[in-house]
Amino acid sequence: MTEATATTPEQDYARALDTAEKLLGFRLERFLGQGVGEPANGADFKRLATQHAFGDAWPRDGVLDTRTRALVSVTIAATLGTLEPLRGQLRIALNNGVTPEEIVEAFIQLEAYAGAARAFESYQIAAEVFAEKATAD
Repeated sequence: MTEATATTPEQDYARALDTAEKLLGFRLERFLGQGVGEPANGADFKRLATQHAFGDAWPRDGVLDTRTRALVSVTIAATLGTLEPLRGQLRIALNNGVTPEEIVEAFIQLEAYAGAARAFESYQIAAEVFAEKATAD
């Protein structure tokens, strides 16, 4: 049995930011700065949320591969109607092998089970991200 190497919170956060960059294709820090009027503990919230998502959930080994995790995350964000997070999840999905056609199929399922309005709203965001990706390629 091997002993786990202890890491500092700063190392864990740096690792989470590296994972986010790998998934998104760009550094996340540009979205994590303190905004005008934002309380000081807003930075704590952003660090904790980033650490939990990109340090704990995304890098898990095992049953779900990154590509599947990405499509599931798109579907969750779309179902919840969290449109800005959906934009990020779509970027992650496209950067990790999910095709636009697969995303549209997920929205067809979403329409059947969560409603047409939610699916159309999510699809509009997806169409913008598809165009953004096509322009960048």
